[in-house]
Amino acid sequence: MRRYMIGFGAAAAVAVVAAALLPLVRDDEPERPPADAAYRDAALPVEQRVDDLLARMSLADKIGQMTQAERNVVAEDPELVTRWRLGSVLSGGGSVPTPNTPEAWVSTVNTLQRAALATPLGIPLIYGIDAVHGHGNVHGATVFPHNVGLGAARDPELVKRVYRATGEEMRATGITWNFAPCLCVGRDERWGRTNESFGEDPALVTRMATAIDGLHDAGVVATVKHFAGDGDTRYGTGDSEYAIDQGVTVTSRAAFERIDLPPYVAAVRKHRVESVMPSYSSVDWTEDGIGNPVKMHASRELITGRLKGELGFDGFVISDFEAIHQLPDPDGGEEPTAAQVRTGVNAGTDMFMEPKTAPRFQELLTAEVKAGRVRIERIDDAVRRVLRVKFATGLFDNPYASLDRLGEVGSAAHRAIGREAVARSQVLLKNDAAALPLPATGRIYVAGRNADDIGNQAGGWTIDWQGRSGDIIPGTTVLEGIREVAPGATVTFSADASAPIGAADVGVVVVGETPYAEGFGDTGGKVCPWCPATQKETKSLTLQPGDRAVVEKVCDAVARCVVLLVSGRPQVITDQLGTIDALVASWLPGSEGAGVADVLFGRRPFTGRLPLSWPATVAQVPVNVGDADYQPLYPYGWGLRTGPAADDGFTAASRRAAAGKAGAGWQKLFAEAALAEEAGNPDRARTLLKQLR
Repeated sequence: MRRYMIGFGAAAAVAVVAAALLPLVRDDEPERPPADAAYRDAALPVEQRVDDLLARMSLADKIGQMTQAERNVVAEDPELVTRWRLGSVLSGGGSVPTPNTPEAWVSTVNTLQRAALATPLGIPLIYGIDAVHGHGNVHGATVFPHNVGLGAARDPELVKRVYRATGEEMRATGITWNFAPCLCVGRDERWGRTNESFGEDPALVTRMATAIDGLHDAGVVATVKHFAGDGDTRYGTGDSEYAIDQGVTVTSRAAFERIDLPPYVAAVRKHRVESVMPSYSSVDWTEDGIGNPVKMHASRELITGRLKGELGFDGFVISDFEAIHQLPDPDGGEEPTAAQVRTGVNAGTDMFMEPKTAPRFQELLTAEVKAGRVRIERIDDAVRRVLRVKFATGLFDNPYASLDRLGEVGSAAHRAIGREAVARSQVLLKNDAAALPLPATGRIYVAGRNADDIGNQAGGWTIDWQGRSGDIIPGTTVLEGIREVAPGATVTFSADASAPIGAADVGVVVVGETPYAEGFGDTGGKVCPWCPATQKETKSLTLQPGDRAVVEKVCDAVARCVVLLVSGRPQVITDQLGTIDALVASWLPGSEGAGVADVLFGRRPFTGRLPLSWPATVAQVPVNVGDADYQPLYPYGWGLRTGPAADDGFTAASRRAAAGKAGAGWQKLFAEAALAEEAGNPDRARTLLKQLR
């Protein structure tokens, strides 16, 4: 989801222009219903309440329910919510009240809700936000590992608990709709949203769809995104000048069904998700030749036919941020154009994220309906779907947020879940001579720019859309965690390793990436123009020169060298492996960095396993389990263990491979065993692993 944030000055200007377009069509204004109207009766079935309300709605009411505006546009003039009959308001990344406190969030949401209820029919709005790894827009919230780390933990119940905690913190701030989880299958590490994917195997991603259940348990509406294929786009096809993001998935229908769709099938049929967001990306079916891609937001075949028809999805489809503005219109013009609105609605999208252009969208859609180019039956279907979710969620009966749940934001219980998730996400890639776990005493030299930077370890979608480096949220850095878990050790820290290393017993180097999100996180793509200097560095699958220099300096000077990679995707470090005793994929742990220290010092064992194949060279990328020529540095499912390990075959096979005794082609056998395990076939997994012994 793009998040080009509007400042308050620009928002006010938008509001002035929007007000000039008012009033919208009001020639069929409904009368205020009686207090005993059927739709107000909580004892009646949802469908009966929907029928009653829909029959009372004017065209303006209906189109209002299909419209979502940004907080920045309406917060200074909540009456716009009433005038536009808005069905929803969202906060994009970085769109926050002042001050950014839970109390201010509750006040904001309730103020806008009060404006929605002031309409003749009193239809409540639903407030949406991207809480993709915790309620990251809110200062003080628990920030959990990004999905790639949760995929490494390989525990659907843990994912469910993480997302339930996220939902509870959302509800504590008055928000009941999450634009998450991302169920994309990440097939190319160069994609800047790899960290939002649970992994490269559709079976693994499908298992992690328990995130939906966690949100449901907290009383939050979940959104699965991005339907479908956004993690499978071809490098060099990106839209909006991006390298791969919003690009084209070039595939056969059979491959699309096998790789890209399975998580969404489970989300609808097993987890009963209420909302689906289409992808910015396009799909280009190989059956009819390459070169005629269709934008997902324009695909009636996939949205109306496959999702709503064949899969039976009865929730509503929400567009991505201004996504219909990307739909082709040969006549062009101010966006959105009439053709873009018409195409998006007729393809099957039910609510439209029009952050700055809500009144224009409504004016155009009204004209399209009156001209007969959009059928009123399509409008009624869209509104019915939106209302159904609102009734089922309880918004009509309890529309306002209260202050009695504020203590859940960043609570000790939620931070404990976060710390556990961090520890279980750590993947031990290399561990020569049992370098890990470390003793909790002695002299430890800690270096690297990501050792004491909580912004870097939280990554994108934290406070801002693209995230921020620095001390931006409460929590514990990796360095602070080391000092907490090993209080008897003498710890020296130097971010650039300029401080004397001396006679340190062990060096711990924490390097990796700085924050990014979609688009600007693509490797080899355009740089975020407004981000701080540290975040403008060229995105790469290899370490930055400064990071490489710190690894080299420390690992050459100490007897035992441990390197932690804090990143949203694999970092190719093959040429430096010889000086590294232990290598850990720490991913983006979020606010609870002490979880990393827990496994470093053996408080918890290393149990994480790779959700992505780890390339040996950049030239290998994309590399995925199942490739004909599959020779990554570390295969899918790889992860050395410390502490007691279950006799599942993987531990013994990993040790043999790490010792160089597994034979040629071992990566393929190992990865296929991991796939078999994901598919629920442990006997086949054991059979394959025995071939490595």
